Amino acid sequence: MTTNGTLLVDKPTGWTSHDVVGKLRGILRERRIGHAGTLDPMATGLLVIAVGPSTRLLRYAQESHKLYVGVARFGIATDSLDADGTEIARMAVPELTPESLQAAAASLTGNIEQVPPMVSAIKIGGQKLYDLARQGIEVERPARPVTIDEFFLRPGDEPDTVTFSVRCSTGTYIRTLLSDAAESLGTVGHLTQLRRLESGGSHVDDAWTMERLTSGEAVTLSAPRDLVSSLTSCTVSEDQIRDIRHGKRIVLDTSDDLVAALSETGDVVAVLARRGENYQPETVLAESTST
Repeated sequence: MTTNGTLLVDKPTGWTSHDVVGKLRGILRERRIGHAGTLDPMATGLLVIAVGPSTRLLRYAQESHKLYVGVARFGIATDSLDADGTEIARMAVPELTPESLQAAAASLTGNIEQVPPMVSAIKIGGQKLYDLARQGIEVERPARPVTIDEFFLRPGDEPDTVTFSVRCSTGTYIRTLLSDAAESLGTVGHLTQLRRLESGGSHVDDAWTMERLTSGEAVTLSAPRDLVSSLTSCTVSEDQIRDIRHGKRIVLDTSDDLVAALSETGDVVAVLARRGENYQPETVLAESTST
């Protein structure tokens, strides 16, 4: 089996994204494995995995918009904004009607700014926030712009719970979004369930479960080009491929800022960045990229 390509994994609860990568390194006998978009241990769902040289394309897959569904509980706040944290506050919960919930969701839809939670991997002053949080240290965090394409809130099975779906840009903290929604309703809240259904053009229905991956079944990787499906693609000639591999700029009939350059057989050659009227190689893959 070739060890260059992509793999969709349905991460189970209790596993870290790093746990999944570590397990796959043993199964595939390949050290170069990475993932696009971390999922917390509590969360389940789609992890887009790159294997071998394809790991160089992960940065482009991470830019894809994502779809999540889940459950939140209002009236109780935790220090991590999710069910894995410690309770820090309680407030009364107003009646959660479909109308009030959708008004709260609408107020948080579009281009918004989020303050990252302390329990996150963002670095402030060279230290990861979650390392500081473990020491009981809280620091000022600058707000970051994110895009919420769609946000729906609905009454849950209990009077203090809600179900939700969110389609959003990369870098969005869903637990922060639900905490902000609770605040807009005059209460507090935390995330209790989260599942990622989609990332770019990939869906969790097409993903391998960990049970299947560890069953001994032969694992088949998808083409590396799946990692750049969000980019405009152009087929380049052999002469252009030669120039790209020598770091030379080429001319393309497009105006997009980033372009995936494909060979005539559909293999990813490189990702090119526009520089004036020409395109400069930004990320170049090894010659054999097919699966």
